Amino acid sequence: MQAVIDAVASAKPSADACRIFHGRGGLYPGCEDWTVDWYPPVWVATHFGAAPAAEVQALGEALAARWAQIGQGQPLNWVLQRRQPDGPASRAVTELMAGSVPEPHVVTEDGARYRVNVLKGQNRGLFLDMAEGRRWVRQNAQGAKVLNLFAYTCAFSVAALQGGAREVVNLDMAQGALGTGQENHRLNGLQGQTRFLAHDLFSSWGKVTRLGPYDLVIADPPSYQKGSFVAQKDWPRLLRRLPDLLQPGGRALICLNAPEIPESWLRSQLAQEAPALVVEQRLPNPPAFADISPDRALKVLVARLA
Repeated sequence: MQAVIDAVASAKPSADACRIFHGRGGLYPGCEDWTVDWYPPVWVATHFGAAPAAEVQALGEALAARWAQIGQGQPLNWVLQRRQPDGPASRAVTELMAGSVPEPHVVTEDGARYRVNVLKGQNRGLFLDMAEGRRWVRQNAQGAKVLNLFAYTCAFSVAALQGGAREVVNLDMAQGALGTGQENHRLNGLQGQTRFLAHDLFSSWGKVTRLGPYDLVIADPPSYQKGSFVAQKDWPRLLRRLPDLLQPGGRALICLNAPEIPESWLRSQLAQEAPALVVEQRLPNPPAFADISPDRALKVLVARLA
């Protein structure tokens, strides 16, 4: 627990949302079950498993002490989520430990604004580990027609449009997530340049293909979501379709966040199912998400259609 306390004691939260402590990376023995994030103006701690009361108390005291130093007299706001393993998925119980959470709660990243919800569910509206992926999209979207698969709250779409994309098609099964995505576009003054399709990709290939071809396809599916996407079963059939969606020379951003599946598996599936796609690079993860093993960490590959 001491590594968590030390991280909080030295934390210098920026104006942007970010991770403060990443125990899940395995670099801090004994602290693997803890993460601490900063969604201004709220600290969000997550514990995987039953959080010992003494550790929760120690974290609360550390947050209070640090906030007394840097909070400029503002009240401390912090939230604790306990995630209990339950098969492939997990149950989450979230509790407001001190202060309050703004409603609506809007955070920033690289000048973009995003609506988040830190009090409900495991997915908070913005995946902090994908910050480098959004930066890459912003830097490479000029003039592009973009397909954003498994769009969730459409953060990639915001980044693409801010980078000069001429059009973005967002597709996700969850109408509620797409509704938040539309709000994210309004927050950034980006109305009117996008489509939002509440469809199951695997039953909508015809429509998605007719709207193409695309200069950039972003594929960031859940690693395990029953009824939507299961990585080892569904990645192969997604990959074999990607070349048909792309313009010659177009690129795909291929994202896998499954600690149990190594990068070599993803590359082998690409070689087998989509040999016309040539991997150009693996994007780095934000330094705050350092991991003891690159294979356990988030894997984001950029591939080009030869």
